[in-house]
Amino acid sequence: MNEQVVATFNVGSSSIKLAAYSRARGGGLGPRLLRAELSGLPDAPRLSARAGNTGTESAFLAGADISDLELSALAPRLIRAIETALDQPLAAAGHRVVQGGQHNHASRKATPELIAELGGLCALAPDHQPFNLAAVRAVSAARPDLPQTLSFDTAFHRSQPRIAQIYALPRALTDAGMLRYGYHGLSYAHIARHLPERFPGHRQQRTLALHLGSGSSLCAILDGRSIATSMGFSALSGVPMATRSGDIDPGLLLYLMSEQQMSAGDVSQMLRRQSGLLGVSGISGDLRQLEAAGTAEADEAIALFIYRIVRDCGSHIAALGGMDALVFTGGVGENSARVRTGIASGLAWAGTEIDEDANRHHGPELSPPGSRVGVFVLPADEESEIARDCLALL
Repeated sequence: MNEQVVATFNVGSSSIKLAAYSRARGGGLGPRLLRAELSGLPDAPRLSARAGNTGTESAFLAGADISDLELSALAPRLIRAIETALDQPLAAAGHRVVQGGQHNHASRKATPELIAELGGLCALAPDHQPFNLAAVRAVSAARPDLPQTLSFDTAFHRSQPRIAQIYALPRALTDAGMLRYGYHGLSYAHIARHLPERFPGHRQQRTLALHLGSGSSLCAILDGRSIATSMGFSALSGVPMATRSGDIDPGLLLYLMSEQQMSAGDVSQMLRRQSGLLGVSGISGDLRQLEAAGTAEADEAIALFIYRIVRDCGSHIAALGGMDALVFTGGVGENSARVRTGIASGLAWAGTEIDEDANRHHGPELSPPGSRVGVFVLPADEESEIARDCLALL
């Protein structure tokens, strides 16, 4: 092989997603050569991989040393395993960084100064940002010659009008960066880029995209640009998620701290780890387990999840001035026919209808022929957006 190859890192607290892409002959993004995931971190690590040929897949799995899960050791070893499997050195590594702050409206090359700036934003995404940056630092320490690029989940939403980004707070706080940043931007950028390619016969000017997974959010996309999104200052906000609460009355939080004597740390732990589907069901934050459980509590958790999403959809449809397309993505959006049916039923007033046979088979097109609103399932692919950014910056 002699094409230019880049690797992508999507690092979280419980998983690391990797991919490798080549540059196309005419420039830009070429074929994906390898995709891998290290899941079950930190207690039950499991490495899986897929590649265009079994030799590459086998070589990667054989060469990936995951005996030490500290990112300082693990990230460089994963890079070496990719290079060995592909039999050539990488030209660069691209990383997903959840929070880019006020001023990063596009991907950037990694520098020590930028990494230090982004480190100050860890409190806004404590389950993501520290791990994102730790991987960048680890690669930089082990391979200082390897260029690295950063793709920000918040960047896609910087196209929103100012009125959609600010809170009704004192202006000094707004000026200090207390804004509605929005997240899952790489996933929404992928939808905005690929929906017209996949379904060219449908109107898509006003697209409502639902990224539903362990983290969930909505995005109103007008002419390919974000104009509103459900997540705000932090990745805790918006609709309920697997273990995150979503939006909650700030007065309730003040009450818990003043009257129930909960510390800020206790409240943070509750909102991030003990709420959402897990909190309501008392069983799990995994929607697959709740659908299989069939208990009243599990059913209530699923019903609340759907209800809150439908309500938020109404807000986003209002921001769009109507809806031409509804897109499901993310682990739940791609795989739960029950959730899709519930949401589509709740949005029947907006012209949404789905074919249940297509829904049982997970699409990709769910709406019957001639429907006023096209309804689609489009698999999430943040890695290709990271690789595209990386190649563009090289």
